[in-house]
Amino acid sequence: MKISTENGTTANKAAKGFKWKKWVAAGAAVLLVAIVGFNCFTVVEAGHTGVVVTLGRVNEGVLQEGIHGKAPFVQDVIKIDNRIQKLEVNTEAFSKDLQSVKTVLAINYRVDTSKSYSIYKNIGADYENVLVVPAVNEVLKAITARYTAEESVTNRALISDGLVVGLNEKLNELGLYVTDVNIIDFDFSEAFITAIEEKQVAQQQLLKAETEKQTAITNAQAAAEAAKIKAEGDAAANKKLNESLTDKVIENKKIDKWNGELPKVSGGSGTIIDIGGITGEEKGQ
Repeated sequence: MKISTENGTTANKAAKGFKWKKWVAAGAAVLLVAIVGFNCFTVVEAGHTGVVVTLGRVNEGVLQEGIHGKAPFVQDVIKIDNRIQKLEVNTEAFSKDLQSVKTVLAINYRVDTSKSYSIYKNIGADYENVLVVPAVNEVLKAITARYTAEESVTNRALISDGLVVGLNEKLNELGLYVTDVNIIDFDFSEAFITAIEEKQVAQQQLLKAETEKQTAITNAQAAAEAAKIKAEGDAAANKKLNESLTDKVIENKKIDKWNGELPKVSGGSGTIIDIGGITGEEKGQ
C-alpha cells in the first residue's frame, strides 16, 4: 500500500508539471504570434512619410499616412516629419565694412514628401545638421558681406528675403524647402555700438544747429518782409497825401493853424516891430 501511494503522488506531480509546461509553451506561442503580427504592420502618422528599409537597403518611394504592412524582422520603416519645422541658428559673419555681426536666425523649412527616401538614403536622419545649418551659415555670410554693419540693421527685410532665395537655391534640389527666415537679433562689437551712438549724437546736434539757423533765417525774412510792407504802405500813404494837397487845401490848413497874431519882425538895430500892433494902430486911426 505504501509503494502504491508514492507512485500515485509521483504521477500527479508529473501530470501537473506537464500541464504547467503546456501552458508556458502556449503563452510563449501566443506572445510570438503577437510579436510577429505587430511587426507585420506599421502606422505612419499625419504629416509624416515612411521610408522602408529592407535588410539595410532603402527602398524607393515612401509610405503615406495610414496603416501599412511590412515583412517582420526584415523591413524597418523610418518616419520622416514633413511638417514645417523651425530651426534656430546662431552664426557670425563679417559685414562689408569688416565689422563682426552676430546674428540669430529662425528658419522655417520642410522636407519634400517625394524625396524623403533619397534624403534618408544619401544624408541620413540628421539632415538638419548635415545640410540645413551649413547652408544657412554659408548664405548668410555671402549676404552680410554685401552690406555695411549699419545697413544690415536698416535692411533686415532684404536680408531675410535674400536668405530665403539663397537657401532654396541650395536645398530645393535635395528635397528641402525653406518657407521663411526671421532675423531675431543682430549683435555688434562694443566699439561699433559706441561709434554709432556718437554718430547719432553728432547728427542730432547738427540737426539742431540747422533748425536754429533756419529759424533765424525765417525770422529775418519775416522781419524784412514786414519792413518792406510797412515802407510800401507809408510810401503809398504819402503819395496819396501829396496828391490831395492842392493850393486851397494848403491855405485852409494855414488858416486852421493860425492863432490870429501877426508875426513879429526884428529890425536892423535890434528893435522888434510888432506888425500886429502897427496894423491895429492904423486901424484905430
